[in-house]
Amino acid sequence: MKSFNLLLAGVGGQGILLAAEILGTAAVYEGLNVRVSEVHGAAQRGGAVVSNIRIGKNVLAPTMVEGTADVILGLEPLETLRNVKFASEKTLVLMNSEVITPTGIFLKIREVNLPSLETIIRNIRFFTDRIIVVDALELARKAGNVLTQNIVLIGALAATEELPIKTGTLEGAIKELVPTNYIEVNLRAFNLGYDYVKSMR
Repeated sequence: MKSFNLLLAGVGGQGILLAAEILGTAAVYEGLNVRVSEVHGAAQRGGAVVSNIRIGKNVLAPTMVEGTADVILGLEPLETLRNVKFASEKTLVLMNSEVITPTGIFLKIREVNLPSLETIIRNIRFFTDRIIVVDALELARKAGNVLTQNIVLIGALAATEELPIKTGTLEGAIKELVPTNYIEVNLRAFNLGYDYVKSMR
């Protein structure tokens, strides 16, 4: 298969590590050659976090170069915009709608005018018009746990059919990697994200 480059961008506390592990594990289940970069960024809640997932027979390096992402999965809009340099006009940007105030602003205790979601989307469109925005917080609430926003977005990604991994395989990886008591709520979150994007098509 042609190489597939997926970049995850968000902030600490949003579950990017788990999301990357689920996607990488599912790729391994399907016998695909996959490289997952370590999660780069601040470990504390609110710090910027980025992970690369690269799938393909000839993929050797765990990180991609700018302009080569097939999909950017943005768990937070500002961090999505910060990493849009990895997009080309062919890239799909699948993004959560909830803007989170960066940790540094709290530490400096000063007022900052953060860009609106509409402004962020407008700036992303300089790179690609392929943008899907999901209210992952609302869908996670419907699932029963706001901490499942990352799983909502994996479900949404599965529904785009851009990912070279079967939906059932992703669900299997969720069942393996999520604590037993939280499997049901995470599968609900996955299905809500999936159904939301399918309803748009």
